[in-house]
Amino acid sequence: MDYHRHDCMEIMYLMTGSCIVDVMAEEGREERHRLKKGELILLDANVPHRLIVEEGTPCRMLNVEFSVAPLAPGDESALSIGMLAREEPPLAELLDSPAASLVLHDPEEVPHTLKSLVLELDRRQGRQNVMVRLLFAELLLRLARLRVERLHTGPQQASHYVRAAIEYLHQNYDRGIRVPEIAAAVNLHPGYLHRLFKQHTGRTLTDYLNALRMDKAKMLLTGSAVPVAEIADYVGIASRPYFHLLFRKYSGCTPTEYREGAEPDSWKKGRSGAEEAEGG
Repeated sequence: MDYHRHDCMEIMYLMTGSCIVDVMAEEGREERHRLKKGELILLDANVPHRLIVEEGTPCRMLNVEFSVAPLAPGDESALSIGMLAREEPPLAELLDSPAASLVLHDPEEVPHTLKSLVLELDRRQGRQNVMVRLLFAELLLRLARLRVERLHTGPQQASHYVRAAIEYLHQNYDRGIRVPEIAAAVNLHPGYLHRLFKQHTGRTLTDYLNALRMDKAKMLLTGSAVPVAEIADYVGIASRPYFHLLFRKYSGCTPTEYREGAEPDSWKKGRSGAEEAEGG
């Protein structure tokens, strides 16, 4: 595809595969962005760009073009971007700091909002209504917050959040906890904590918590006389069938089989990896 430009801003979100977006920035300087699944690029209006899909690497993307126009007099149903910017500093910062292009990563929240917006526009045949404006406002806010997270969270600070989350998991694994609670404990948005944790440990928060609970269950099975039927409660899992399902998934056997076949302290030799990930 040759270089082209649009009168409106453009969002290109990659749902599957990979692609290259070349952007002609200031003074004719070319910037190349290689996008993969879960990434998006925000292009300013009238910025020359081109999409390159390499042979053998098909991609599927969502594409939306938009512009922000002043409210019509007496239009009570429309949302004022200026009003949102006053309430949300990240949005004000995005609007006050124009750039030719901006690449962000979000495999969870942005695609959901973007899909809803595209479906609503299709349903309305491109015409706006209150729902379109609400979804568009949500999309802008999510993009603004992602931008702030990317700009202001360095590797050292990100590592701090991950360590704090791991510490919280080790202190609270024995009760029912959910990702929003963990995120609140470390003062981060749940979606952002999920991305940081996966990036730094290679596993999700839920997977880490389950592995930790199974490690603790193995310790109880080999180092205590706690009945098998009660161990689920000791590791914070309310459903005993679910505990047995998880234990088999992480250990390859049932809790009873593990207790009968394991040597004392054998949990130290066959851990599922939660503590190794913490150390790494």
